[in-house]
Amino acid sequence: RQARLIGEVGDPGFATIEQGYLESSNVDPVKEITELISAQRAYEMNSKVIQAADDMASVVSKNIR
Repeated sequence: RQARLIGEVGDPGFATIEQGYLESSNVDPVKEITELISAQRAYEMNSKVIQAADDMASVVSKNIR
């Protein structure tokens, strides 16, 4: 369990507020889109494998009858 930290802005160990500055994003959009595309392709491949296994199971069950 973590202890709660209570303090004021500018206290040692806490953030400071600077006027006229923009906070930078800690997200790299190109990297995130690349990972999203990779995950989507992996999902599609897994879906095709499951569909192929289902098709094979259907063929086997039809031949058993």
